Amino acid sequence: MKLLSFLLFLPLLSALLLLIIPGTKERFIKNSSLAVNLIALIGWIFVLISINGNHNVFPVDEKYTWFNVSSGEFNFTAGYHIIADSLSIPLLLLTAVVMVVATISAFKIKSNIKAFFVLFQILYTAIIGTFLSADMLLFYVFFEFMLIPLYFMIGLWGGPKREYAAIKFFLFTLAGSLFILIAMIVLYASAHTFDLDGLSGLKGLIPGSILDTSSGIKFFEISSATWVLLLLLTGFAIKVPVAPFHTWLPDAHVEAPTSVSIILAALLLKTGTYGMIRFGALILPEIFMEHHAVLAIFGVVSIIYGALNALGSNDLKRMIAYSSISHMGFVILGIASGTQTAIQGAIFQMVSHGLISTMLFLIAGILQDRTGDRIISHHSGLYQRMPGYAAIILIAFFAAMGIPGFSAFIGEFLILIGSYQAGNLPAALPVVATIGILLSAAYLLWTIQRLLFGPFHTANGIEPTDVNATELIMLLPLALLTIFLGIFPAFLLDILAPFAMSWENIMTQAIK
Repeated sequence: MKLLSFLLFLPLLSALLLLIIPGTKERFIKNSSLAVNLIALIGWIFVLISINGNHNVFPVDEKYTWFNVSSGEFNFTAGYHIIADSLSIPLLLLTAVVMVVATISAFKIKSNIKAFFVLFQILYTAIIGTFLSADMLLFYVFFEFMLIPLYFMIGLWGGPKREYAAIKFFLFTLAGSLFILIAMIVLYASAHTFDLDGLSGLKGLIPGSILDTSSGIKFFEISSATWVLLLLLTGFAIKVPVAPFHTWLPDAHVEAPTSVSIILAALLLKTGTYGMIRFGALILPEIFMEHHAVLAIFGVVSIIYGALNALGSNDLKRMIAYSSISHMGFVILGIASGTQTAIQGAIFQMVSHGLISTMLFLIAGILQDRTGDRIISHHSGLYQRMPGYAAIILIAFFAAMGIPGFSAFIGEFLILIGSYQAGNLPAALPVVATIGILLSAAYLLWTIQRLLFGPFHTANGIEPTDVNATELIMLLPLALLTIFLGIFPAFLLDILAPFAMSWENIMTQAIK
């Protein structure tokens, strides 16, 4: 088995091994899961190092026939095609880092330890598979399979309304997956392949098929290709989530345990934007560039709507959830812009938000662990008893604001510049988007003022202890990474450059 496949299935293998471990061996289950995920992190770092200085579009590529079905004239072939390129490698590294942190955070789970970590490791493989897949059917399998462990992890280990949140999450995201499935069927019927090599730009389109423009097939005066792109983007928008498809996210975050909230914000949302790029825009670039202004508008609406809801939230977790909707709106705007600068900023922002949102949900989890309460107005003056915690809040919140010196500033700045460069996008869109930065400063500064300053007070009068060594082990690397990327953004931008240049060329040709 080659390296990519080994790293893909390593967490799944560990989950299968955990099944034969007695449930009473709780410490072994936790430590072995952490050890496997640390090995995976080292493996993905090795993948990055091994291609350093050779960032081709497809530097690492594994391709096999998965299965074949033939009956008379009917022939169906499914492929196992995975790639690690300059788009996926940053997200794979982000996944590896976040899953190590989430594993440590999951040590606080008290019930059904074995079942939780089995689901956790299965989820890890599903996320990695989503970012690796270069075959649309394979992508869909991993993309859909993420729902199963997350449904149980929220529904069994979540808060008081966990069943409601889990069902809502499952139904919303399943609906989005069905949209994608319908589009996949049409694409296969038109190209007889699910592989990106044949689908990108519809290079292998069968003459006279439903997506062949010369066939003139339309539904409600809209071309079939436009409908396919609409189905794909809608399905991925639900996963991001883009307003107005966002309502499942705050409920899921509020009820999920901290480790699951981390995965939802840092990784699951990125599978939606990754899908838009890889399996939406690049398959149908001409149609995408005809209607990209509509996607950009949805991105700006998400920026403002998410920020306003965060400003009105009193539950710390809910506030962070709405802030994620707002910050992911910038990613949508960057994708829609079609320029090299904007797409580099969008992917940079995906990585940055993954690191920062992990910090934010850890902060919310620490507050709940110490006081049993996440309501912002129930606490004040925490810096007096928790100076280390206060310092971490300041770093994480200033990073989330997009202050220069932190990674979010680079991502948002490049997105705004790149969207200005897009001559066929209304200039008003990036202007309005900048209001989201002001609003994020408002709700984050207001939260800092309420939580950290004023007379000391906590919910129920509990005397909290400061952050411990384990919590610092999770938080400090994340803080250092977001500062490192803020000061040395070229480290990540150089990795992204080959894909970004290819992206702009494809989108420019699509306009012509």
